Amino acid sequence: MTTLVIATRNKHKVQEVSQILGGNFRCLPLNEFPDAPVAIEDAETFSGNATRKVLSLARWMSENPENVVKAATDEKLIYLVADDSGLEVDALNGAPGVHSARFAAQDLSGTANSPDSANNEKLLRLLDGKPVQERSARFRCVLAVLRLAISHEPGIALPYSPGEVLLFEGACEGRISGGASGCGGFGYDPLFVPDGHVQSFAELGNELKNQLSHRARALEKLRQFLGKRRE
Repeated sequence: MTTLVIATRNKHKVQEVSQILGGNFRCLPLNEFPDAPVAIEDAETFSGNATRKVLSLARWMSENPENVVKAATDEKLIYLVADDSGLEVDALNGAPGVHSARFAAQDLSGTANSPDSANNEKLLRLLDGKPVQERSARFRCVLAVLRLAISHEPGIALPYSPGEVLLFEGACEGRISGGASGCGGFGYDPLFVPDGHVQSFAELGNELKNQLSHRARALEKLRQFLGKRRE
């Protein structure tokens, strides 16, 4: 079983990752490591933010090897995975983009994430009156992955990273509906209708969403990569 330490405390993201990757992967959220740092996400791209998060986690684990022991158990290899994802709306020149989670908070010069409801309300307000053909959008996800090999010594396990950060990207095209619908999912899911469907992500259910979503497509590339490494 391959161990992945997911650089997020967002339980929805971790649940999605676990469901999409399946039972051959052991996914540990940052909730398992309460002292892990929170990386500053101020890059201008999804890949930049994801890379900063995974490198921040790698540095912390290297400085606190007892946490590597906790993550690795009997294994000699773990993977650190960080993602940055968001919604790009063409009529808004790609906004909210990397600011998706704190879209509404920007109005208050805030840096913390905004409630999903506030973000959705702002998006609908900005698109008010736009016809369907001007509501095209996509969810985009970039995964940054870093391998930590474990060097076992008496009483300690020292991690080292023999390689560069790998990036895996996925996108899901669709449109923004005129109002929220459905009670599933999170974030902008109640507003986003993927191409080829008439229901929002919040209505389609996890099983179908996890076949279509941006995160699912990025994770499928990661799964294929890890599968080749095990061969």
